[in-house]
Formats: sequence, C-alpha cells, structure tokens
Amino acid sequence: MNIAKMIDHTALKPETTKVQIETLIEEAKKYQFASVCVNPTWVKLAAEKLAGSDVDVCTVIGFPLGANTSSVKAFETKDAITNGATEVDMVINIGALKDRDDELVLNDIKAVVEAADGVLVKVIIETCLLTDEEKVRACELAVQAGADFVKTSTGFSTGGATVHDIQLMRETVGPNIGVKASGGVRTKDDVLKMIEAGATRIGASAGVAIVSGEVGSSDY
Repeated sequence: MNIAKMIDHTALKPETTKVQIETLIEEAKKYQFASVCVNPTWVKLAAEKLAGSDVDVCTVIGFPLGANTSSVKAFETKDAITNGATEVDMVINIGALKDRDDELVLNDIKAVVEAADGVLVKVIIETCLLTDEEKVRACELAVQAGADFVKTSTGFSTGGATVHDIQLMRETVGPNIGVKASGGVRTKDDVLKMIEAGATRIGASAGVAIVSGEVGSSDY
C-alpha cells in the first residue's frame, strides 16, 4: 500500500506564507503525495510549480464555514479551476442541513459539482457539528448531487476525523464514492486505522511525518 498516494498534503492556515507553500509543494513532489491542498490564493502558484508532476492541486471552496451562497461557491470553483485546481473540497451549508433544508443543501452541492464540470469534488460535512442522522443525510445528499467524495472535516472546527465517522460515511455512500478523513490524522497508525474503517484519502498537514514514521503536529 502506497500511503503517500492517499494523502492530500495540506496547508490551510490563514497565516501560511509563500515560502511555506513552496516547501509544501517540494515535499509533495519528493514524497509523491496525491495532492497539495491549499487555499485558493495559492492555486496558481501550486499549479505552475507542479506542472508535469503526478501531484494534483486541491483547493477549498466556501471554506471553512460553508455559509457562502451557492452562486459564490460556484464562482469560486470556476475561478480555482481556471487557475489550475484539479480537485475541489467544498463545505456544505451546515446550518441548512441542521434545519433539514435538504433541498438547499442538495442544490448547494450541485452548484459546485456543475461548476467543476468533471473536476473531482469532495464534500466536507463537518462531522463534529452533526448528529449521526445528520451525517448520514449529508452523505446521501452529496451522492445525490454527483460528488466524488465525502470528507469529514475542515480541521477548523471543534473536532476532526474519527473511526466511527469514517465507518458510518462508508456504510452510507457505498463502495463507489471516496471517503476522506481529515482533522487530527498525525501518525501512520492513525492513517491505517482510517483506511481500515473505509477511508480512501487522508487530509493532513503532517504528511511528511506520517510517511517517515515520525509524530506530526497536525491541526488539520
């Protein structure tokens, strides 16, 4: 199993500098991670520096609150893809989900999927803020909207990925949709537990520590 190829090497903190992004990119090339996951402002730089490599450029949409309007999320998606993004991780409208406004949540995800026009879309449901029933409903709506992945967390709320949530998400979406574990995944042992539970992608800022067997200090 090539663990590196399952990791989105991530830097999403607001204080991240250009030098830190350039380091992230070089690490991704060296260790052959699946992607770098960066804020939209860094997408063009990442795309330029990763041109010709096997590392994808992932960015985040409506991040981290998910409370933007659908039209803004769609525009942000198109802009990111124009700048070179090859994967987008969008945050659902969490309040609408909790209000049981499933039509709004569905159309919100659809707006991003349609704007992405074939580019891979991961849907962040922010599991730490949801009941199990809400997690299931969020995953079902993501599948219905045509998303490629469901994802646990932004890494900027009250908690991250858990084995229970990954198992629940995998049971809900079935075998053909990706499941991404993000938030608090710091060691190779953490990664293996998430994979065993059903994860097919890992979001972590501790990617280098994970593949080198060290202990990472990841907030994501």
